[in-house]
Amino acid sequence: MKQFLIAFCITAFSYASFAQPKPTDLDKSPMDMCYWPKDYPLLKMAGKSKDLPIARVIYGRPQKNGREIFGGINKYNEIWRLGANEATEIEFFRNIKVDGKVVQKGRYTIFCIPQENKWTLILNKDNYCWGSFTYDSKKDVLRADMKIEKLSDVIEALTIYFDENKNGTTLIIMWDDVKASLPISL
Repeated sequence: MKQFLIAFCITAFSYASFAQPKPTDLDKSPMDMCYWPKDYPLLKMAGKSKDLPIARVIYGRPQKNGREIFGGINKYNEIWRLGANEATEIEFFRNIKVDGKVVQKGRYTIFCIPQENKWTLILNKDNYCWGSFTYDSKKDVLRADMKIEKLSDVIEALTIYFDENKNGTTLIIMWDDVKASLPISL
């Protein structure tokens, strides 16, 4: 019995050590961050910006990996965390406007409802959530329609960035062959 117990413990320990990723392994959906203004950390380090950024987005970047994304793994008309792993976060360091509606400075979780001809972007106050499993529409702060367009190139990794313009910026979300846009102003 003692030998069996020792063998069992060695087997269980070996299995557990192989099952866990090493701290140096790359996540399948690495996190990324984008700022408005673009390259804010570099501007700050160069002494070209003394103020806080206007906004930043922190998100997981899932890969397409040959899968059908919209209408496939991300079902149409269903809530999506807009990224991978933890829900995507957007932080506004001052009040902004979306569709003429004021959004107070603060940190929000971004969700999305993709459809074939438009997306609905949702800002929600439920921070610290994983995916959209605990999504609660009672915590929505804003819903806004996003214009989408089909791309000729396929975008392998989900990409989110701010595209500055004379009226403010446009939040751009690209993945697979879709580009979604949401104008934001001050």
